[in-house]
Amino acid sequence: MKNKIVACLIFALLPLGVQAQEATTKTFWDDPVNHPMTPFYLVIALVAIVTILILVVAIMLLNVLNMFVRKAAEERAAKLGIPYVPEPSWWQKLDRKLTDAVPLEKEETVLLDHNYDGIKELDNHLPPWWKWLFYGTIGWSAVYLVVYHITDSMPLSDQEYQNEVAVASEKLNKLRASQPVAAIDEAGLTYTADEALILKGKSIYISNCASCHKNAGEGGIGPNLTDEFWIHGGGIKNIYATVKNGVPEKGMISWKPILKPEEMRDVAYYILSIQGTNPPNAKAPQGTIWKEEKAAPADSTQAVKPATASL
Repeated sequence: MKNKIVACLIFALLPLGVQAQEATTKTFWDDPVNHPMTPFYLVIALVAIVTILILVVAIMLLNVLNMFVRKAAEERAAKLGIPYVPEPSWWQKLDRKLTDAVPLEKEETVLLDHNYDGIKELDNHLPPWWKWLFYGTIGWSAVYLVVYHITDSMPLSDQEYQNEVAVASEKLNKLRASQPVAAIDEAGLTYTADEALILKGKSIYISNCASCHKNAGEGGIGPNLTDEFWIHGGGIKNIYATVKNGVPEKGMISWKPILKPEEMRDVAYYILSIQGTNPPNAKAPQGTIWKEEKAAPADSTQAVKPATASL
């Protein structure tokens, strides 16, 4: 008999193992009708509905039975000529056990001699549920001390945070390894008014830089990025280097570990694109005026004379 029960359980759970790989790529809500777990879920739902119906019917029958018992008790009390006192319900009994409260007719036994403007004080006991909860916290503190501080069976919150950071960093490294990174020639980097790249740079700027430099670049905690004054040098190369390396002594982090090289380039493009926009509430200039140096054209009037061999 036991072997038959085990066999039935194995056959019932077999679809779970067979379809495990498919289920990881296709959820139940993608195709609930044809999903392999649909029959199992229907059986569970049917069992839950039947259980609820049985509980409802049982409660109704119990109420009817209690009504007949109460009627019989009332008739018996009437025949004996004594008042009928209903027996406390199970909820009332549980409430008395949990609260340990003194009944109203016996409050004089716990009444103290304190009277504050007609307000009297009772010397009630603490509710048992409160005391057991307090005892439970004492027991839990002992377990916590042993598990977290003596045996080191579980990591503390700081170590747990470090573990999660390590896992997230590993996932990030794998993601970056799977995505090719565009090589940026910093020495030969030049500004390009490419609308698509500038829009990408704006999105990155709003997400990461606007908290310090404001949405329009007018400056907040950080300096104004729309005027011609620069603290660490203007131009595409200097701006890219500032974004990449940051300014730690002034609170600006290095974005190299966070942004890809092309993302830092796009941010630099966007910053240069908002030069001279003069947004409202712009921050006062900081640094010095930056003028892009241009290479002087070669003088074509001074031709180099070819060397002649002496005779």
